[in-house]
Amino acid sequence: MNAKDDGPAEEAGVRSVLRALDLLALFTEGSSRWNVRELAEASGLAKTTTLRLVSTLERRGLLWAAGAGEYSAGPGLLRWSRLARSAWQLSEPARQIIRDLAQHCGETVNVYVRSDIHRVCVAQEEGPQALRHVVRVGDELPLWSGAAGKVLLADADDALLERISATAEVAVADLRAQVAHAAEQGYAVTHGERELGASGLSAPVLDSANRVVAALGLGGPTPRFTDEKVVEFAAAVRRAADEVSRIGLVPGSSQ
Repeated sequence: MNAKDDGPAEEAGVRSVLRALDLLALFTEGSSRWNVRELAEASGLAKTTTLRLVSTLERRGLLWAAGAGEYSAGPGLLRWSRLARSAWQLSEPARQIIRDLAQHCGETVNVYVRSDIHRVCVAQEEGPQALRHVVRVGDELPLWSGAAGKVLLADADDALLERISATAEVAVADLRAQVAHAAEQGYAVTHGERELGASGLSAPVLDSANRVVAALGLGGPTPRFTDEKVVEFAAAVRRAADEVSRIGLVPGSSQ
């Protein structure tokens, strides 16, 4: 990049991109339609800025004028959705491992990866029991809570931990201690940390350089995560995570 390009104009461009992405992030299944005024209030942006960004996103097909002055997710997102689903489709051997784990433990298996200060569920195999853990593929959850977060933060620096701490009522020192404990024992377990009555247990999936690339784990009702069961679950999850690490998480990622 030419040094003369690295200035206020470029910074303004990056800021606009970030703002546009923040607007898109407001659209969820629970809040699928917004008007410009609502978007401006929710984002804290000026209405004129919001209108400009919404118009740009609409032209690119990422937003859709749904009538009555409201906007919804645009058809252009379908391409990105298809691309992401293809890129994050687990290899069949890895998929079979999590199927077997779900059947063996009787709990739902989730695979998470780190995305900035969040964790995203990229794969799931539902457990066989009627009462089970409910997280959907694509769901974005905070890194500070849950067993998977402790695993995914194994190589996090202080700057990242401080950013995460700022989003929740957890001290950096406490978070660092939880992450260190998970790394020492090879897995993390939490009870009711993200949601009362729900427990989770996760172990790391590693790449060829022994870096944590994902967290594989179980989730379910806390009464089923007794001390005895946690010992059993931990052994099974660690074995499964080691197997996935060996063969690779997605096609083409063999270790």
